[in-house]
Amino acid sequence: MTLYQQFAEELKQQIQQGYYPVGQKLPSIRAMSQLRGVSISTVQESYRLLEDAELVYSKHKSGYYVKSPLKTAPLPELSQPEQRPVLIDNWQEVLALTMTESSQRFLALGRGSPDTSFSTLKPLQRLMNENIKQQSKQVFSCAKGNGLLKLREQIVRLMQHSGCQVHPDNIQITAGCQEALSLSLKALTQPGDIVAIDSPSFYGSMQAIQSNQLKVLEIPTHPQNGISLPALELALEQWPIKVLQLIPSSNNPLGYIMPEKNKLKLLALAEKYDFAIIEDDILGDTVYHYPRPRSLKSYDSQQRVLFCSSFSKTIAPGLRLGWVAPGRYSTMLTHLKFVSSLGSASLPQLAVADFIEQGYYDKHLRLSKQHYQARRDIMLHWVQRYLPEQTKVSFPQGGYFLWLALPEGIDSFQLNQHLRPYHIGIAAGSLFSASGKYRNCLRLSYANSPTEAVEQAIKILGQQAQLLLRQSD
Repeated sequence: MTLYQQFAEELKQQIQQGYYPVGQKLPSIRAMSQLRGVSISTVQESYRLLEDAELVYSKHKSGYYVKSPLKTAPLPELSQPEQRPVLIDNWQEVLALTMTESSQRFLALGRGSPDTSFSTLKPLQRLMNENIKQQSKQVFSCAKGNGLLKLREQIVRLMQHSGCQVHPDNIQITAGCQEALSLSLKALTQPGDIVAIDSPSFYGSMQAIQSNQLKVLEIPTHPQNGISLPALELALEQWPIKVLQLIPSSNNPLGYIMPEKNKLKLLALAEKYDFAIIEDDILGDTVYHYPRPRSLKSYDSQQRVLFCSSFSKTIAPGLRLGWVAPGRYSTMLTHLKFVSSLGSASLPQLAVADFIEQGYYDKHLRLSKQHYQARRDIMLHWVQRYLPEQTKVSFPQGGYFLWLALPEGIDSFQLNQHLRPYHIGIAAGSLFSASGKYRNCLRLSYANSPTEAVEQAIKILGQQAQLLLRQSD
């Protein structure tokens, strides 16, 4: 063991023995350094290990505190979707959900947006204003081609955190991750082709598949390890799958992080059966631990992986600022972007490039991830307290979504109807399936502050779920 690992182990034993009780603040890094006669860097690394082990949590500009041990509920089972290609036909349900999320009257517990109230976003507002005051022609122009080089250079730097080595010329700026996914599908498929996805899967990405007139084959997926590779290979032997689309890091809605060994096996399957992979990494930067997981793209020696992401889930959806690193499909993506929208707005690109370059994005990520991880634990506590006892729930290591499997007999779409008189909305599980599966499941978000109103909403959710459960008996 290194010195900081030994010190972390010593502190771990003291926490478990009650020397530092739950809720108590640990000595500051400097004070602990002086108290134990070790370097500041040793204490910093030790505290980081304790945080990764979820024994302590940090408060911005306050310090480290001992965390309450969380007894987690059982995880949902491996999903069992349809075993044949199907067409997606749930647009009206998706539209109803997105309209509910934007309504001020409803407390949308299933909403998909990040918390935009963090103080770390204030510099972005200032940078926006500064770029406007400069009144340069670039601010009011459309950034054609691949997008502004200044932003693409910063994106390349960010992608290095996931192990990717990409040239700025191989980055295509898009209007959010949704456009990146849609353009990628257009580049790879023809109407009627089959696209494989992890299941349950984000309803937005499925709408991109539907708009391209493609069929979907859902692959069984586990909330901890991700897509089942044996099931995928079996599907590849039976069906002419052109593309696999998935979210391997901080998956939405399951929250899983794909194990590194599985990523290598997946790329071997892609080579064996000759298919492309669309990697949706929109929540990759929200992984709680450091360093963040390597992306599929970082292992891709054949340029089969199209890496799609955006700042919609880390900064704000209103920026409509995403990108794709298309590998061997770069020329085609640039042409499709030109046909689709000519280019993207320059002002957000300029401001976000400055935001990253001046170090504000890293600060914002550190703060937001600390809050999201703490909010996860609070939401899990409420779920276990108020939801039916048999409820199973995911344990995400990043992002801000929980996937709940309620007892059989509870229909989450019907549950959503019961919640409307209370001005509460959830994301019903069937939205995340091309074939309408997961009727007893739902997605909850813990992006926003865990207020008394949110706790009361979870309590009402539990009461209505119990009511439906009794009626089903």
